[in-house]
Amino acid sequence: MSPANPFRPDWSAIDTVLLDLDGTLLDQKYDNYIWRDLVPQRYALARGLELHAACAQIARLFAERSHTLDWYSIDYWTRTLGVDIGELHREVRSHVGWLPGAREFLVRMRAAGKRLVLLTNSHPIALAVKHEETGVLDLLDAAATSHEFGAPKEDPRFWDAALERFGYDPKRSLFADDNAAMLDAARLAGIGWVVGVRHWDSRGSKREHAPGPAVDAVNDL
Repeated sequence: MSPANPFRPDWSAIDTVLLDLDGTLLDQKYDNYIWRDLVPQRYALARGLELHAACAQIARLFAERSHTLDWYSIDYWTRTLGVDIGELHREVRSHVGWLPGAREFLVRMRAAGKRLVLLTNSHPIALAVKHEETGVLDLLDAAATSHEFGAPKEDPRFWDAALERFGYDPKRSLFADDNAAMLDAARLAGIGWVVGVRHWDSRGSKREHAPGPAVDAVNDL
């Protein structure tokens, strides 16, 4: 949808709002700073490498685990890289923050009587830090991470487990996420309303989600 013709869901046809966390509710700049900047710096220091060599090694390791649960696991990467990534999350926790309008969107949805469910690949260590800084879980009715289900959000098994746990009607549910792979998985799982979020990182990054509907921020819904 273009800015001149913004996407508007039919809220009378929606009971449950399924939401991603990072890049949808919370500003992805926190995670990007950790994984793109701090992790390579600390890995280079620990291994005695030049930064560009450290980045190349990490990129290769990341690519090998792409779209697996390990890719999202703080425990896995702490072991693999020899860097305490949980500690890095706590070290820079002041970078955690809401995306513009996201908190207000949750308040508005709750006032409208919608059930709010968080579905995230965020590791429990990171989720705990983010909740401590924002109180995000207090504004939701339920939450689950892929680490509880044993499969990442782009895997059909995640959606089977989510449906079993939360018992929502897929056709009367809306799912919002900033990642195309997750949006595709939600469509395959039969979610009736699947919406991409363009502005996932306040430092300026933007994602397009054609051909499906998209909004700049969840508060535009």
